[in-house]
Amino acid sequence: MAKREYDESDVRIRPARSTRPRTKDRPSHNEATQALVTTVDRGRTTCITDAGVVITAMKSRELGPKSVVVGDIVGIVGDVTGSEGSLARIVTVSPRRNTLSRTVDDSAKVVRTIVANIDYLVIVVAAVNPEPRRGLIDRFLVCAFHEGISPVLLITKTDLGSLPDYLDEYRTLGITILTTSSKTSERSKDVEEIRQLLLHRTSVLVGHSGVGKSTLINDLVPHAQRVIGEVNAVTGRGRHTSSSAIALPLSPDFTAADGWIIDTPGIRAFGLAHLDPNRIIASFSDLREIVATCMPNCSHHEDGCRLNEWASPHGIEDPVRIARLKSLRSLLEIKNVNEAPLD
Repeated sequence: MAKREYDESDVRIRPARSTRPRTKDRPSHNEATQALVTTVDRGRTTCITDAGVVITAMKSRELGPKSVVVGDIVGIVGDVTGSEGSLARIVTVSPRRNTLSRTVDDSAKVVRTIVANIDYLVIVVAAVNPEPRRGLIDRFLVCAFHEGISPVLLITKTDLGSLPDYLDEYRTLGITILTTSSKTSERSKDVEEIRQLLLHRTSVLVGHSGVGKSTLINDLVPHAQRVIGEVNAVTGRGRHTSSSAIALPLSPDFTAADGWIIDTPGIRAFGLAHLDPNRIIASFSDLREIVATCMPNCSHHEDGCRLNEWASPHGIEDPVRIARLKSLRSLLEIKNVNEAPLD
């Protein structure tokens, strides 16, 4: 048999890459299962559907590494049975109603989003041990007002110390103020009042370590079994017991309609460098009209600022207004937000 001779017709010619038709169409994922993100930890995201199915998923590459936070409503494809060892994929993130975000690095303006889609921002402070710090409270309030979240101020350990004197100022802003006692005989009533307020809503607890967030979580959600820390006797600061945000259902049978409560790690600094100063000023409804009469480009620190006249009507200092003005000006000085919180 004669040996075959090859010619140019036997050579397979591959078209150049530039001539390949390429589509920009992406899957619509209309059939994706909708779920709520309850925790994000080391590349794995735990979600729960309206039917109560708990799913472990990973984010698709297109979404990016920081694209999903607790409270997000996401679309999931793949194995959504929730069976042990299964892994689904998050392909969509629904638009957020609001977010709780803080500045991590002022010079680089790095913003970290903590949670999303919140109804109530519960600011937890202790009457004593650790001492309440007003600067941090005001920072949380500014973020709440900026994002359209209803703020709630919760004072714990009221049986161990007196309530802060400045609470009346917050009441004038329409902020809900609740208290809890460490005494068992009084605590159950306090916890039930908090439960009724948070029912059917998504709420996030924020505050210093050691103020009692995890203890409150265990009272509201007995099946949570959150670890409780202690306050360092030397520094007066609490020990972190929560390493990441986690959403817990108020109902033990994971009924989404009963509402969710989100526990967060203790926060020692809450930067606001990512917010427009004008939006910060607008958060103080009692000062908004006064600021509107200031000179153009007023920094609200100089002697000619109209806020000085408001704080000292007829040349007589009003202690309540002086404290209010101090809070506003301390918030506008955002250069050192990562240092100890302002008192």
